[in-house]
Amino acid sequence: MKKLVAAFLFSFIALASFAQRDRAAMNLAKFDYRKYHFGFALSGNQSSFFINYKPDFSFQDSLLNITNVPQAGFNLHILASYNPLPNVNVRFLPGLSFQDRSLQYQFLKANNKIDTQTKPISSVWLEFPVLVKFRTNRTGNFAAYGLLGGKYARDMQSQKDVSNNQSSEIVVKLKSNDYCIEAGGGFDFFLPFFKFAIEFKTSIGLPNLLIEEDTRYALPIEKLRSRAFVVSITFEG
Repeated sequence: MKKLVAAFLFSFIALASFAQRDRAAMNLAKFDYRKYHFGFALSGNQSSFFINYKPDFSFQDSLLNITNVPQAGFNLHILASYNPLPNVNVRFLPGLSFQDRSLQYQFLKANNKIDTQTKPISSVWLEFPVLVKFRTNRTGNFAAYGLLGGKYARDMQSQKDVSNNQSSEIVVKLKSNDYCIEAGGGFDFFLPFFKFAIEFKTSIGLPNLLIEEDTRYALPIEKLRSRAFVVSITFEG
């Protein structure tokens, strides 16, 4: 994820320099006067959880600690934009988000040694975000913008129906539906044949995703809510 962010920042600096040098040539001069635009977005994500522990979780079943381990994934979305005003767009970005997260548990063994166990949680989210984009006026072929909105997501790889009584590997089960608030911002670059953007966004889940079960991994947790940081490049024509 750090390498991905660094690559995007380098691209931003290079394109910003290009936009400043090329101010005299106004690319896509009529772009803002069209009511609809279409494109796609390619993203990298780092996903994890907001964890609320039960008040008496400490030392329950010899449990010492639960650590949230963020991991990297990627997103693929198509983009449809309705533009009621030149600087205000309503964006719909249906697509897929591939997310990997882990919870790391530390248990105290009878010999006073620590037993560390990791529970990976993988999801393939079918996402339906709706975002409002507020953009500054163009400076040549460059503009900055902010984003605010929300999304509904459904986990196509949910293990909510797995029976931990019959499974050899106990899983931490999550509900398959999620609702999130999303906010962020980015930079538009108007190139001769299309608009390119670099975008940074955070996603915060609202409902508790944890399915309560009588296992040593689920019992200490009161709530699990999703969170993700997303870096995207978008192309619009």
